[in-house]
Amino acid sequence: MSNDASQAWAGPLLTVLIRGGLVVVLTLFCFRVTRPFLDLLLWSLILSVTLYPLHCRLLAAMGNRDGRTATLLVALCIAVLLIPVYLLGASLAESVQSTVLALKNGAIHIPPPDASVASWPLVGERLYAVWQQAAVNLAGVVEQLIPKVREHALSILGALAGMGAAFLIFIGSLIIAGIIMAFGREGHRSARRIAGRIVSNQQGDRVVSLCTATIRAVALGVIGIAFIQMLLIGVAFVMMGIPGAGLLALAILLLGIMQVPVTILTVPVIAFVIVTQGANLETIVFAAWTLVAGLSDNVLKPLLLARGLEVPMPVVLIGALGGMVDSGVIGLFVGPVILAVAYRLFWEWVDNPGYREALAEPRA
Repeated sequence: MSNDASQAWAGPLLTVLIRGGLVVVLTLFCFRVTRPFLDLLLWSLILSVTLYPLHCRLLAAMGNRDGRTATLLVALCIAVLLIPVYLLGASLAESVQSTVLALKNGAIHIPPPDASVASWPLVGERLYAVWQQAAVNLAGVVEQLIPKVREHALSILGALAGMGAAFLIFIGSLIIAGIIMAFGREGHRSARRIAGRIVSNQQGDRVVSLCTATIRAVALGVIGIAFIQMLLIGVAFVMMGIPGAGLLALAILLLGIMQVPVTILTVPVIAFVIVTQGANLETIVFAAWTLVAGLSDNVLKPLLLARGLEVPMPVVLIGALGGMVDSGVIGLFVGPVILAVAYRLFWEWVDNPGYREALAEPRA
């Protein structure tokens, strides 16, 4: 009897194991094939989810043609990206040329340091010596620094090449995002079906809505605020004629995305402007404007980061910071989505009606 029972369940168990093994092998093979394009696909998905509301607004004006609307939106986004890059390159090239020309003509003069600089702890004496030498013979100091700059030239060129490759990948992601938006309705239905299969039909719609809202909230609350700060501060830098204003504006954008206070960059620039141009009405207005713009994220972030979400703002912020530390910029979006879904599923489990009824039953 026991042999018959063991044979009865051995066959189905072996079938389940074989099928499970084949599914695991197939999944691993699919992951290996798509792994080189994983970042590209994730960025495409994030961009399509972020831009789809704008796509829907333009749809009626384009005759309800998804393909044409997506093409127009992608073209506009690429133009918005290329124009600042061109202006940044032109500003950087102009700044370098003007600086080199000024050095050759001896038009740059550095005032001698105050005697109190030498008494500064740790770096005072060395800083005083270099500063004094630059005040007397700036060209000689620059010639001494040229060999050191050449040593790091390859690493600088490598970093610039990496930034260029990342920019091209982002452009490719935008193009793929346009294709996804052109089939947005079918994609939304597919996402609901997949989520309903994983959790339940009732919870699937909520999971899809939560993921979508989280991605859009992070895009608006992190990257959007960083972009606003870059525009506000960058315009002020350009109006004050600060050297390398475009490069400094790009640095502000990167600092904002990385959630680093931009005041670590704006305060030295304000000090530079006041020292070189004096304390007058123009520089005071510039300092006040730059400080307010640099601190504006403290007000805007709580308002925008978790607006319309079913999760608290700290959950989204922790997910964004932790995801970025773990996976870079792509983790800025993936981290909050995973943490928000886990948060909601956890509280759905805690608030399970059957569990609450069991707690409410009186004990004998």
